[in-house]
Amino acid sequence: MSVTLAGLRRVRHSNAWIYGTMLFSACLSLLASFVLSIDAVRLAENPDTALSCNINAVISCGTVATSWQASLFGFPNAFLGLIAEPVVITIAVASLGGVRFPRWFMFSAQVVYTLGVIFAYWLFYQSMVHIGALCPWCLLVTVSTTLVFATLTHVNLRDGNLPLPGRLRPVLASAIDADLDAIAVTVWLLVLALLVLTKYGSQLFS
Repeated sequence: MSVTLAGLRRVRHSNAWIYGTMLFSACLSLLASFVLSIDAVRLAENPDTALSCNINAVISCGTVATSWQASLFGFPNAFLGLIAEPVVITIAVASLGGVRFPRWFMFSAQVVYTLGVIFAYWLFYQSMVHIGALCPWCLLVTVSTTLVFATLTHVNLRDGNLPLPGRLRPVLASAIDADLDAIAVTVWLLVLALLVLTKYGSQLFS
């Protein structure tokens, strides 16, 4: 049993698993951004367009897409995903091929993607609290960006790419080695799902 667990931990900490997860998650986010971008163009042409993910009053991409929050910078937010996710995909593919980027580059990627995750959760909060509707593709972006952020942070903490205080580095490295980051992400995503179910309940399926 211990041998099996040790093998699983080696796989989980391998570059193939980490960058593979990053690649898969970024591809999901890119797909969602692509669909949302198409929907945004369709709604711009005809605001009354019925989107395929307009399922009920709660699961309604149209309601979310026509809110002011969906175009915070004057254009559809999904366009940001079309720009950012190919960069992450490039990092993941190159790293799987053995490329090692400079510390400054990986630190910059961490900073930029942290801002992206904050923005994704701001949109999630707006959907939950103010808009009162959820978009399945937006939820996919929330989950996938969380996974990309987690894998990127894992790599940067493991490889010492972040300018952290000397005493904090071994603590965080030990947490990564003990898989506490994976546990934290799993619990976090379950909490998000619980929040959605608690707020909307049966309305999600009506």
